[in-house]
Amino acid sequence: MLIRRPGLKESQVTDHRAYLNRRLFLAAGAASLLPGPALALNLAGYQKGEAPAGEKPTPLEAVTTYNNFYEFGTDKDEPARNAPGRLKVRPWEVVVEGECAKPGRLALDDIVKPHRLEERIYRMRCVEGWSMVIPWLGVPLGAVLARFEPTLKAKYVHFTTLADPEQMPGIRSRVLDWPYVEGLRLDEAMHPLTLLAVGLYGAELPAQNGAPLRLVVPWKYGFKSIKSIVAIRFTETQPRSSWMKANPREYGFYSNVNPAVDHPRWSQATERRIGEFRRRDTLMFNGYGDQVAGLYAGMDLKANF
Repeated sequence: MLIRRPGLKESQVTDHRAYLNRRLFLAAGAASLLPGPALALNLAGYQKGEAPAGEKPTPLEAVTTYNNFYEFGTDKDEPARNAPGRLKVRPWEVVVEGECAKPGRLALDDIVKPHRLEERIYRMRCVEGWSMVIPWLGVPLGAVLARFEPTLKAKYVHFTTLADPEQMPGIRSRVLDWPYVEGLRLDEAMHPLTLLAVGLYGAELPAQNGAPLRLVVPWKYGFKSIKSIVAIRFTETQPRSSWMKANPREYGFYSNVNPAVDHPRWSQATERRIGEFRRRDTLMFNGYGDQVAGLYAGMDLKANF
């Protein structure tokens, strides 16, 4: 139950950017900032984004305390309690390999620094029926992938999350086959909306949100936006993602937001925006149909769910 107290909010009497950064520090946990040197990424001077028409960002506290990140626990509040202070984000390397002319092992800075950071304020829809509007900070995935020169054999992109039981207590469970893996068709990965995120609300990604590098694909259900990426592979064949392996009847490869295709255990026709009590209609492709519907022209989106 939400209890509203009278009087001014902290955000009304404090500089907005300082307020957000302070709240992020508190939500993520001071311990998460202690191991290793601070991130070298320059988060200043990024290109500002605009929220979708009629939308406003979900409060930062909700974004950083209500998460799916099973490596740190299956309850929504567990990642915020278990990830800060445990997940070491420095040093961090990403291996890029497979069907590309220039494979390599790169530090996070080497992946991100050649590109200008952008703020993208995206609707994000979870397959469980809840949603948020999040101001991500990152770089277009397509621009990053192009540097590795995928060959003509590259049809898909396979992503892998860190799997370290010392850092990630959830890996000791058998809820999924670890490490967590996801995939996109190459044209989906190269689409201008697809983002490699390194921050949110103008600050670095908290551990529970997938630090230091995560995927954001706003027209797909949230589990496609893989967190804490350590490997990217270009492949000729379609990857079999973690949730496809766990339950192919309920989780397909495409996982596009589609109100007409229900999850076997619940409807996808409506959603609940975090912070709201009423349910709202789910938008096809999460409202990004004008930009991405062409990717699926001629496809049966009920069969290819």
